Amino acid sequence: MVTGGIHIDATTLAGVFLSAALAVGVWRAYRVLARKNVDRIARAAFTRPHEVPAGTTHIFVCVADHFEPYWFNRDPGLAHERVHRWIERYPRAVEGLHDNGGNSPRHTFFYPQEEYDPRCLDLLAALARARLGEVEVHLHHDRDTAEGLREKLVRFTSDLHSQHGLLHVDRATGRPSYAFIHGNWTLANSDPDGKYCGVNGELRVLAETGCYADFTYPSAPHPTQPPIMNTIYYATDDPHRPRAHWKGIHAQYGRAGEGTLLMVTGPLCVNWKKRRRFLPAIENGDITNLNPALPSRVDAWVRTGVHVRGFPRWVFVKAYTHGGQESNAEHLLSERPGSLSAMYRDLLARYNDGERHVVHFSTPWEIVQAVRALEAADEPTIRALERFEHRVV
Repeated sequence: MVTGGIHIDATTLAGVFLSAALAVGVWRAYRVLARKNVDRIARAAFTRPHEVPAGTTHIFVCVADHFEPYWFNRDPGLAHERVHRWIERYPRAVEGLHDNGGNSPRHTFFYPQEEYDPRCLDLLAALARARLGEVEVHLHHDRDTAEGLREKLVRFTSDLHSQHGLLHVDRATGRPSYAFIHGNWTLANSDPDGKYCGVNGELRVLAETGCYADFTYPSAPHPTQPPIMNTIYYATDDPHRPRAHWKGIHAQYGRAGEGTLLMVTGPLCVNWKKRRRFLPAIENGDITNLNPALPSRVDAWVRTGVHVRGFPRWVFVKAYTHGGQESNAEHLLSERPGSLSAMYRDLLARYNDGERHVVHFSTPWEIVQAVRALEAADEPTIRALERFEHRVV
């Protein structure tokens, strides 16, 4: 072919078209990966300091359930049925499963403030008294104010403690103390469209009403995923701007925390062994009937190694689920591969030899008390926890 005195043969022309098509394909793939936060996850993985644990690795395992008995439902009867399913079947699911300290896996129900139902919470309190569960605070809200948020949290935590015997008590203040998960992942007004919160200064309100740590994240592939991931860190509140928790200071061995609120994040990585449409899947610790907790996923959680800086031999694994939904509950409480009982048995079989690994079935409160011991470099407590001689209450 001759164009304007320039000769272009068919091979060159085909190469140009192929290169253009390849460039378009690469751009589209990048757009998909960026939308799922893969680019941000990759950057965080490459820039994260690599700390190699020495000796036995202790794995603190917690499942945080965004438990919503009124999910797509206004019928109290159905809500009570959803709670009864857990009360009746969870004890059987974890029967005979104990870590080296004799602890059963305790399921943590982050219960929504806006779904307050005394009957549901009395049932969950019975599970907590049997040392098979914990109840913490979940909240969905929209276009709220700091004053409105404060009123909701104070009233709800007071009811949980005084009416149902739930929550821990801060020894310094005598007030109920709680862990928190924000509904719709939108902590501190972090939704790109400004929905599902409204309170820029949410971190300070949480801290002032007794919140000892936030357990909301990871949220990827949702756009609310903070750039800080796979670590435990402190975020400092900013009442004038959203997303204050997108910056922070890592929790550090031997150093007191600096910031408004402690952020405990779960594992977040790219799972190259699991692909969707030829692209790697996001591994974010979510356990569902469609995404069971298979051994390959458990391996990814442990390998990600969420820990306090300077002390990599303690790894914190926070998985999460939505156990109020029937499809998830049926899977979680079954004996199928990737159910809760199968996951816990797998952890004990492969990560509890007492030499390379030790498993600790933990609650959010216990995880944070372990973090505090590391920050204080409290060696007697650290050694006692490793030997299961110190029970956190």
